[in-house]
Amino acid sequence: MASLPWESLSTIRVRLTAALAAALLPVLLLGVLQSAIAFNRERVELRRNLGFAAERSAATARARMEGADILLQTLAPGSVGFQCAQRLAEVTQRIPGYANLIRFDSRGRVACAAGDVPADSERAARPWFQQLAAGQPLVITRDASSAYAQEPTVLTAVRATAPDGRFDGAFVAVIRLASLEPSVTDPILPAHSEVALADATGRYITLTNPRAFTTLPADWRARIRTQGSDVWYDRDPGGQRRVYSAAPVVGEAVYVVLSAKSPGLLSWAWLNPLSGIVFPLITFALALMAVLLVTDRVVVRWITYLQRIAALYARGRLSVRPIQADQMPPEIRDLAETLEDMADAIVGRDASLRDSLAQKDALMREIHHRVKNNLQVISSLLNMQQRSLSDPAARAAMSDTRQRITALALIYRALYQGPDLKRVDLRPFLEELTAQLVAGEMLHGPAVQTELAVDALVIDPDRLAPLALFAVEAITNAQKHAFHERGGLLTVSFTVRGDEAELEISDDGETNDDSLANSGVGRTLMTAFARQLRGRTELVRNPRGGVTARLIFPNPGAEPQASNGNQAAA
Repeated sequence: MASLPWESLSTIRVRLTAALAAALLPVLLLGVLQSAIAFNRERVELRRNLGFAAERSAATARARMEGADILLQTLAPGSVGFQCAQRLAEVTQRIPGYANLIRFDSRGRVACAAGDVPADSERAARPWFQQLAAGQPLVITRDASSAYAQEPTVLTAVRATAPDGRFDGAFVAVIRLASLEPSVTDPILPAHSEVALADATGRYITLTNPRAFTTLPADWRARIRTQGSDVWYDRDPGGQRRVYSAAPVVGEAVYVVLSAKSPGLLSWAWLNPLSGIVFPLITFALALMAVLLVTDRVVVRWITYLQRIAALYARGRLSVRPIQADQMPPEIRDLAETLEDMADAIVGRDASLRDSLAQKDALMREIHHRVKNNLQVISSLLNMQQRSLSDPAARAAMSDTRQRITALALIYRALYQGPDLKRVDLRPFLEELTAQLVAGEMLHGPAVQTELAVDALVIDPDRLAPLALFAVEAITNAQKHAFHERGGLLTVSFTVRGDEAELEISDDGETNDDSLANSGVGRTLMTAFARQLRGRTELVRNPRGGVTARLIFPNPGAEPQASNGNQAAA
């Protein structure tokens, strides 16, 4: 029988796996929770470190600017004369990061320079120059109103004074912004960081990787004024989530902007393969595999083995024994021993039942034998009484009764002599019954030949008795009316046609119409026997001039085994 779909979900293997999965689920969830906490902690740490890195990078750049102030203060006294330009050019070459060193007089004219200086007639009116003239010692600006180099730069200007303290111009260092940009290999920066410099408008001046930066937020400068630096999350042009940090380098003119990857939970777990997600998952999978293996080898394997043994027992092979029971776990071994004891008990009970059944069969055969003997005694008594009668009608009536009792005795003999006490093979029974009835009359009248064509059918005694008595009445009538003077041919046929069975007994004698219409005791009995079989009877003239007695009744249920019956002649 095929198992239903839901039955496969209730097996021991599935149930143990589900139980272990439920037991390990809290551990897995705890590992995932710990991983999420660790991930969040690392993300916060990255955010904080990037903010600190931006402030340190800005501080480093400011320190360089302050170093430029000291350099200018040092060079200021010697920034006039014939060798001024040569000295400034040597300093520019020796100290990287400087695009030019320039000495302006009080009117903004170039007094000395390490390189070329763009012409600017309005220099003295520029804001940075006016701030120095007003007394401010140091001015750093990104907006110098003139391009002092071919690349982005910042201007650091120191106020120059005459011996009497009057304003005497400015000493300016043109610093390349690229030199102020932090190096991506700086150990203070988080791994895989990118660096950029931006101006006050949010426009990037220099950057190490354009694909790592996006437009700055609208309020980034306001947050920097409040907090000193700013950290936020955004997506780069490639759609990857990143964390950004910004800090001022030169007042509100130049800002350093850092960018680092902000890993998601799955990518973080991939970068940390032994962290709290992967390791619990591996543990979970290994535990489930171990349970499945142990369940299959220790439990399911032996249950399947016992199931095969039980299937053999169900087919009657009770001699089979679970010889591998010694290798089983104790609990399953006890089950195997119980199964073996059950088989032994069934064998013993079967033997007892067979003995009881044999005794019952013997008793039933003995009963049938005695009934047959009693009927034969009655038949013998009737025969003796028949011989003592002188009235022909009384002798005929006694003969009919004796033949009916003989038919019943023949039924009981067939029962106790046959292999089955509940069924009789119809073919040999009809052959023997016909032979006895014909042979009994051959001593007192002409010879009668018989032809039998009987389909093989096994029938129970309840149906056999009225069938046999109907045959007795039909054959007796044929002997009385068709064969009493000249003999003839008696044909007996039994045919099974689907749901109906038909017994037909025919003679070839000469019978008048009065005999067909006559309703004597025999005709009455034949009708009664047909009703007992829930069938019908017919008495008609056949093509040979004789009479055919036909009994049609429902098929007892056995399939016909042969279409051609045995034919015998007596």
